[in-house]
Amino acid sequence: MATIQPHRVRAGRGTELGLLVLALAISISGYVLVGLGTEGTVPADVLGYSLGLTALAVGLHVVMRWRAPFADPVIMPVAVALNGIGLAMIYRIDFAYAARGKEHGFAERQLTWTALSIALAAVVLVLLRDHRTLRRYTYTAMVVGLALVVLPLVPGLGVLINGARIWVRFGGVGLQPAELAKIALAVFFAGYLVTHRDTLALAGPRVLGLQLPRARDLGPILIVWGASLAVLVLERDLGTSLLFFGLFVAMLYLATERLSWVIIGLGLFVVGAFFAATAFAHVGARFDAWLHAMDDDVFQKAVGGSGQLVRGLFGLANGGLFGTGLGQGRPDLVPYAESDFIYASLGEELGLTGMLAILLGYLILAERGFRTAVGVRDGFGKLLAGGLSFVVAFQTVVVVGGVTKMIPLTGLTTPFLAYGGSSLVANWIIVALLLRVSDEARRPAPAVRALTPEVGTPVVVGASDDHPTERIGGAS
Repeated sequence: MATIQPHRVRAGRGTELGLLVLALAISISGYVLVGLGTEGTVPADVLGYSLGLTALAVGLHVVMRWRAPFADPVIMPVAVALNGIGLAMIYRIDFAYAARGKEHGFAERQLTWTALSIALAAVVLVLLRDHRTLRRYTYTAMVVGLALVVLPLVPGLGVLINGARIWVRFGGVGLQPAELAKIALAVFFAGYLVTHRDTLALAGPRVLGLQLPRARDLGPILIVWGASLAVLVLERDLGTSLLFFGLFVAMLYLATERLSWVIIGLGLFVVGAFFAATAFAHVGARFDAWLHAMDDDVFQKAVGGSGQLVRGLFGLANGGLFGTGLGQGRPDLVPYAESDFIYASLGEELGLTGMLAILLGYLILAERGFRTAVGVRDGFGKLLAGGLSFVVAFQTVVVVGGVTKMIPLTGLTTPFLAYGGSSLVANWIIVALLLRVSDEARRPAPAVRALTPEVGTPVVVGASDDHPTERIGGAS
């Protein structure tokens, strides 16, 4: 008779608390440095700010000890640090706007959204005890996601801002429904693909070394491709259409591990982008601003020109390697410095070094999310964690690529950093879902008492929603 010696699995909550202290130190130090750089003194409300931010972070930590004791200990501190850096930069931009007589007060509103977002993340962890529960609502999530996408087209709700109809307004509050739609669609894609992945991966002809899908299996990707183009055309939102299509193609690859899906997806994307750039003026203007940014006639355009992009590039150049220092740059010269171009604002005052440090934070966040996807035992959780991690990573790459002129500007927001309540709420919900899945991934498997193959006694060693029982040691 062979026995398995149990070993104690470390929950990691002590590690998380230590990292949380570091994250809060970065956040509060940034706030203090902004005050010193702009007014030469420590902000008068620094104590209240510090206590409030600490209470939010520690409160979520306590909820995790209670409801998700084995969750990944790195994800939440990294999110707190990124959120805190964004708050400090928005606070700094408020000073610059106030000096020029422009609208300000963004930092106070962002702090309110931060409190609401972290509270919602805690609610998700408390109410959602098992991430596999979401699989029951696969098609409900699809309906909710599509409804959120088309909500800005509803007369009386949708608002046209800077040529794009991606906002809705309820009373005096503006929201960007697509930020929440990406979560609903990730749930739908995960539920759909975990059910149909064998058909998508194995059925179909093999051409030139590629396993091609059957024609009828192309339906989902063609529908998402068409929906992405519809968003692009009707709402004039290049970023959201790119994000949704990229999410689905990435999750297809995660589910099937077939390179053919990626090639088909890239081909459809190139065709769709070329069609949109030539057929629709607002999309073509984005490509003109990218390809001919320094042309005077493109720079001078009031709408759709390259003025914002070029000013952001000059700000980055002014920052150099180590930056001008918090409070010492001129981020207010770039339109929407607190939202669309907050990464350029940070680049000017923190320099290339600070920009790389922030990117490293996103890299760690994505890596821990993908590590969770690898470690969790059920297929739905793998796809959900992988898809949500991809969303954060892909959105960051697209935003940074646009700000640095590597690709056309898309209008997406930088996760956790940029001003915007709907973006902050959505990304903290993503953090909560990743924590919930990681709790299942890192939780010790049920104890195995003994292996007695000679007796033929079946022993249950694990279970998942894909394989309810896996037995060894004899016939069941």
